[in-house]
This record gives sequence, C-alpha cells and structure tokens, in this order.
Amino acid sequence: MSDDRRPTIVELATSDGALKRSLMTGAVVGTILSLINQGDALWAGEAPNLVKVGLNYLVPYCVATYGAVTAKQMALRRQSE
Repeated sequence: MSDDRRPTIVELATSDGALKRSLMTGAVVGTILSLINQGDALWAGEAPNLVKVGLNYLVPYCVATYGAVTAKQMALRRQSE
C-alpha cells in the first residue's frame, strides 16, 4: 500500500493477517452454529440444510472481516490527523 492513496477495502480485508483471522473465526463459529442449528438433523442421520450451513460459516466470516476493516480504517484516519 502506497502512502499517497487510501487502501481499498479488499486490501484492508486481506492485509496484516485479517483474512486468516476472519477465516478461522468463520470456521470455528460456523462449526459451532451448524452443530447447534443442524445437530438434530445430523444425529438423526438426515441431510442438513446446506444453505443454512453455508450461512452459519459466511455470517461470522463477514462480521469478523467488517470489524477488521473498520478498525483499520479508524486507525488510518487517526494517523492522518
């Protein structure tokens, strides 16, 4: 990232380990949510609702990424003041 321009959201979301942390958060929280929300179906030997399982992983990933990006944007604003 160059000093003369503001980094893009994608750059912020993938820099300084943010991508790895967001993926790990999505994996851990998504697994827990899937077990909570689809556990009955899994224990009964039924197929889980794959859309719901996907959302169980996607939502925490997005929340973690949003938090990382907004924190970095705030830090950059403070540095430029």
